[in-house]
Amino acid sequence: MARAQTDERSELDLVAIACLVPSLLYVVLMFVYPFLYGLYASLQPPKGGAWSIANYLAFFSDPYQYRTIETTFALAIPNSVVVVLAALFLAYGMRRGIWMERTITTILVLPISLGVIFLSEGILGFYGTNGWLNQMLIGAGILAEPLELTHNFIGVTLSLFMQQFPFCFLMLLGYISGIDPSLESSARMLGAGPWTVFRRVMLPLIAPGLIIAFALVFVMSFAVFPSAVMVGQPAGSTRTISIAAYQQAFEQYDMSYASAIAVIMGVCQLLALIAIVLVRRRMTIATTMGVGKR
Repeated sequence: MARAQTDERSELDLVAIACLVPSLLYVVLMFVYPFLYGLYASLQPPKGGAWSIANYLAFFSDPYQYRTIETTFALAIPNSVVVVLAALFLAYGMRRGIWMERTITTILVLPISLGVIFLSEGILGFYGTNGWLNQMLIGAGILAEPLELTHNFIGVTLSLFMQQFPFCFLMLLGYISGIDPSLESSARMLGAGPWTVFRRVMLPLIAPGLIIAFALVFVMSFAVFPSAVMVGQPAGSTRTISIAAYQQAFEQYDMSYASAIAVIMGVCQLLALIAIVLVRRRMTIATTMGVGKR
């Protein structure tokens, strides 16, 4: 009997390994190898010679370059917070179903089908200086001068929000809907009000999924490129680190320097994700201690 169980377990292990190998190969070929090659290229001087960190020194000694890190974080963090909070508000309200739920959900996730370029063009046409919104407000006498909602931080934030909200909303809606309704019902039976139920029961259970959603939105926001170019100021206030890498690669034709900027961008994202994972771990511990979920 014991030998049969051992043989069965060995077969399951082999199946698991066979299923895992393609995934590992994909990760190595599509992520590990490009990153290592980029790191290698970043250490190569433009005119040949020994390896050096000259490209990294050049980046951090030039304010025009290293300030792109601050600009990118200034775009990514507020946008991620707003997207996650808005998605949480709507997903929590729709967790048990509402009237016309399918229609409302379809409208909320519609931007997924538009694409970044088409979405940015729509923002320019509606929110631009001569767009429909300003024309209506000026025509109604509400404004004397048009609002500047594009080619600045606001325009990029609008674009990022419309791109990433549908993904975050669907993720949180599925996560929140999977929480056992009896927990909420029990809290209400014990006299807890809506705010207490949310804060003491639901939020600790939602928190791990909330952190994952924030991480995904942050990564997409940090890698912003088309929106920062089309509805922002690519040479000014919204010059992100991805734009800096693009300019070095395809305008200055300095692939070594561009690789260094790309590596710095990847390290910034990695450090931010590590911080997010640490926060999630603390929240998970608090959840298991406070709610009793094992």
